[in-house]
Amino acid sequence: MNEDTIRLVTIGRILRRRWRLLAVLAAVGALFGYGTSVLVFPPRYTASAPVLLPGVWEERELLTQVDIATSLTVVDRTANALHWSDVSSSELRHDVSASAGDGNIITISGTADTPERAQQLADGVAQQFVQFAAQVAGSGTDASVAAQTEALRKQVAETNRRISDLAEAADPGQTVESVQSRTALENLRTSLEAAMKKLEEADPSAGKAGMVVMGQAALPTGEAPPTRIQLIAGGALLFFLLAVVGHLVAARMNRRLRTEPAIAAALGSTPLGAVDVPGDWPAHRPKGSGRGARISRLLGADTRWDEPAPQKSGDEAGRRLRYRRVCARLREQLPAPRRLLLVVPDGDEIARRAAGQLLAEAKNDPQLRVVEVSVDRPIVPDRGTENGAVVVLSANSRTAEELAGIAEACAEGRHDIVGVVVAGPVQAGPTRAAADLPDDATLTFAVPRPATGGRA
Repeated sequence: MNEDTIRLVTIGRILRRRWRLLAVLAAVGALFGYGTSVLVFPPRYTASAPVLLPGVWEERELLTQVDIATSLTVVDRTANALHWSDVSSSELRHDVSASAGDGNIITISGTADTPERAQQLADGVAQQFVQFAAQVAGSGTDASVAAQTEALRKQVAETNRRISDLAEAADPGQTVESVQSRTALENLRTSLEAAMKKLEEADPSAGKAGMVVMGQAALPTGEAPPTRIQLIAGGALLFFLLAVVGHLVAARMNRRLRTEPAIAAALGSTPLGAVDVPGDWPAHRPKGSGRGARISRLLGADTRWDEPAPQKSGDEAGRRLRYRRVCARLREQLPAPRRLLLVVPDGDEIARRAAGQLLAEAKNDPQLRVVEVSVDRPIVPDRGTENGAVVVLSANSRTAEELAGIAEACAEGRHDIVGVVVAGPVQAGPTRAAADLPDDATLTFAVPRPATGGRA
């Protein structure tokens, strides 16, 4: 299974086992988004007014007009015309924007706290922009420009006169002189067209003058983003994602030991085997009657989510066989009389049931005594007639530091840890008859034969 599949399985497990907690956090996020929309981002409305720029304009020229439309001069004029006492010119500038579109159209937008004020702002800026642009175009017509325009007009008049004279003197025949005359006439007409084009380009009142507001800004019917609905949905999504990420980070930082070798190494001992504990484990929840316990139970946060679902176990005979193998290993390791202390971490229900089953399968050989110790401050009874201690615990329940504390407590009580039994939860399977595995059945371990040089 690749990493992506594992991540999807993990997220699915979070959604399945923590859906109530995630739903509550999403509701809290929605309330947070609503509060933000009321206190930080109140409803705002945007209206737009289009302004047409006749003539041929280059892109950089349109961008210049956009900057002029949002300049401080135009905004100050608009503020003076609107007479809004609750908004300053600097604040009003942040509420005005402009953009250049196709067809030499500049769209001027105004944002305000009501639709009516947004419409007034957009229309006011558009009108002040057109007036200011007209003033700028008119002030650029100085004496030199006027003189140049007058000279071009005289050139056009002189060219028209010469064309008329040549047209009257031209021979309508096909002689060389008549052809040359008509050619000169066409050249003069070309010069006239060029002069007229230059005249139009030099005339400030033609082409790029005469900006027109194409119409009144439409009254906005909806809020400008971010809207209240967007903030509420964003807050719910944000809290939901933070909760999922928090679960993933907590699982990443989980230092509880999962494997038998790691658990045995933390206790400084050897694994004796793994046993199965049947039961309806998904329905099992830790005991608690306080307010925090009730809230955790209500939100579904009182059980571990990062543990895989218990797998189906074999029949009862197979489960008992695992316990008997653990007892057989203890008989092989220890001389008689074999008296052992079963150390179970406090609150580990799976380990407590496994210790009870191990005690029942041992039948006083070895003689076992179950002791539950606190993980926070572990204390093990002093050594009496016991030959050592066996630690029984469930996988993925304790960290290496906690197990080291249990090992130190056993050492202070002068108990040698002779082995570790790891218990795992499983779903109850079918039950086989007692005749399939009699109580006095003898467990036989296969021992490999030594290699010899001869033939068998």
